[in-house]
Amino acid sequence: MADAPVSFLPLGAIIQTLNVGGINIVQGFPEQAHYEAHNDPFFGETIGRVANRIGGARLDSLNGGKSYALATNNGPNNLHGGVVGWGKKIWDGPAPVGTRQIPGVDGLEGGESVKFTLVSPDGDEGFPGKVVASVVYTVGKQQQDGKEVLVLGMEYEAELVDGADETVINMTNHSYFNLSGDPSIEGTVVELASNKYLPVDDGGIPTGGPTTFRLDTHKAFTLGAAEPDIDDCFVFNEAAGAVPIDTRASPLNKNVSAHHPGSGIHLEVLSTEPAFQFYTGKYIDVPEVAGVPARKARSGFCVEPSRYVNAANVDDWKSQMLLKKGEKYGCRIVYRAWKE
Repeated sequence: MADAPVSFLPLGAIIQTLNVGGINIVQGFPEQAHYEAHNDPFFGETIGRVANRIGGARLDSLNGGKSYALATNNGPNNLHGGVVGWGKKIWDGPAPVGTRQIPGVDGLEGGESVKFTLVSPDGDEGFPGKVVASVVYTVGKQQQDGKEVLVLGMEYEAELVDGADETVINMTNHSYFNLSGDPSIEGTVVELASNKYLPVDDGGIPTGGPTTFRLDTHKAFTLGAAEPDIDDCFVFNEAAGAVPIDTRASPLNKNVSAHHPGSGIHLEVLSTEPAFQFYTGKYIDVPEVAGVPARKARSGFCVEPSRYVNAANVDDWKSQMLLKKGEKYGCRIVYRAWKE
């Protein structure tokens, strides 16, 4: 994929570039070493074992009622897999795996695919069981109303192979999007597929089931210089207990649509997942690196398709991220982007 509009890194199986209309619409750094030194915001990382927060950095009951203390890296909680989560580890790859179609994406041209693989040992950041995880990236294009649409598909898989009978998995990608190339996401017009979200405590742990968000996010709204300030898990599928551990056979649903009137660049994020975190980047604080200007608050927004936050510790939600030996975890995410 040397000439492709998308590039990846072995560190964290990171999405480094996603070029649309002459703009790299994902935040990142020129070299892998820069990510190792400066990537506190998780730019482009493949997140695991468990994306988002686990309350009290503890798994309450797995493997016959055992509890597990996890790495604490976000107040009292575990965030994005811990201090050295999967996004901070070196993956094997990219290994070419030929061309593929993306289920649910009609008329895909190209489809060149590469695979990254990671072996996570038993006890990794406190999580039980040895897990083999992978992500396959597929890059192609579609023709739509005379426009060329860049398509990036992600297929995640994880299998528990040793060391425990159960573990928990919730993988996603943590790219930050900026559709204008400006220092801020101000002026970006966004529409979310759901206005139901999980209310949370001060530490970001849900306090109950889905309820209506304070804004009508079904309708297009514009991101300003400071508002709306959003960092919430929006729920697409409220049947929490019916979500399979492998959602790959489920239909792709559009989670978020966004465009910037100034650049004319559009983005859609679709997934097979029951929920997605939408984050407007309040806490980004990255210095100037290798000629790339500093990135500050609201220099990018995140869409993280996933399972419910802290599902591992909520009985009614737990099955959606409970991986048992002999099963496979899986999900799919697709980015579609184009310039008017």
